[in-house]
Amino acid sequence: MKRHTLIAGITTLFLVGAVFTGCGQSNSNATATGSTNAAAPSTDSLATAVSQSAGIIYQARQGSKMRIEGTANIIHPTWQIESPIIGGMMEVGPNFPIEPGQAATPGKMDAKANVFIMVRSLKSMKEDGTQYSDRMDEVMCEHLKETQFRQILYHLTELTLKEGPKTNGGPYVFESKGNLTIAGVTNNITMVVYILPTVAKGEKRLEVTGSTAVKMTDFKVAPVDINLVLGHITTGDQVKLIFKWVLGQKKAVPAASTP
Repeated sequence: MKRHTLIAGITTLFLVGAVFTGCGQSNSNATATGSTNAAAPSTDSLATAVSQSAGIIYQARQGSKMRIEGTANIIHPTWQIESPIIGGMMEVGPNFPIEPGQAATPGKMDAKANVFIMVRSLKSMKEDGTQYSDRMDEVMCEHLKETQFRQILYHLTELTLKEGPKTNGGPYVFESKGNLTIAGVTNNITMVVYILPTVAKGEKRLEVTGSTAVKMTDFKVAPVDINLVLGHITTGDQVKLIFKWVLGQKKAVPAASTP
């Protein structure tokens, strides 16, 4: 059967995405990968890994963002870090709504996705959007073991359509299940995601948004606990992952003509 393909690089969590304290539904079944994800995979290699069949492919575009929010004891009661880059691809079958307002039957979708975020792309941010501190970025990288695990990874395992758009031009509501890997430890997460088919710059696109809460200790990442000139600083265990993942349709490569 001819398949539509759609690929997704997020969070968290996306996320997921994912991601947390500083350089990064409750999680369960944590496992350590024990390997270094040394370099970001190319979109072409991800496309091959996700699907060996011809189809419609969506790849990451500019405009994506992963944001992680947490709490602290002093100075600022809250903190946030952001990355403007979410890489990866996603594949969907013919029952997936890829057009605005397209009719779709609720239920499990034929969909796969692989997402990555480079840990060093995460930066501590002030509320006005400017960078907070290089030192805090270093602390984040240390806690996320960036020298050993350079990427935060997410692999989608199941996607279920729950609701169609409630308004004209609104997003589709999905429940997603997948594996989020942070600092070499993988947990299964479930979260609601919203997918909006759009058209921008003459290109068919998807905007995937969502958020979820995770505990750093579920990924064997200890909360920050350091002494600075301003005092003793600790951060909370739970953080919130918020993401917007923009994907554009990859143009099909024309078949070579036969001489």
